[in-house]
Amino acid sequence: MKGCRKILIAVNGSKEVLRRGIKLAEDERTWITVVKVIPENEGELNLTGIKNIGDVLDSFSAKERSEISAIATEERLLIRTRIEEGEPHRKIVEVAEEERCDVIVMGAKKRSWMRRLFGDNTVEKVISQAPCPVFVV
Repeated sequence: MKGCRKILIAVNGSKEVLRRGIKLAEDERTWITVVKVIPENEGELNLTGIKNIGDVLDSFSAKERSEISAIATEERLLIRTRIEEGEPHRKIVEVAEEERCDVIVMGAKKRSWMRRLFGDNTVEKVISQAPCPVFVV
């Protein structure tokens, strides 16, 4: 992508989004930031048997970071990884603004017409609020 110096890749569980974002950045000397947004805890943790949410989040983020790091090593790139907690569309836009990104890369799952009509679409919200173009995989 000509002229892009900073790319934000928002991963949602699929590593294909990460690979496509890296592919876009390969031709240029581009800084890559990868963000994974996890929802805020809104329930009673004692009911689930979880005593310390911090430990759970740390183990989750360590696993995500190691997977992203493995892909970065494979592609011979340096990638900055951020694990954020909150509403996905707000956090993605927030990180894009903080990092002054030129483009956001994110994935969209195939959805039925019913889900499209009534569902909460993170991609559409990011597109409407983003400070830069959004490339949807």
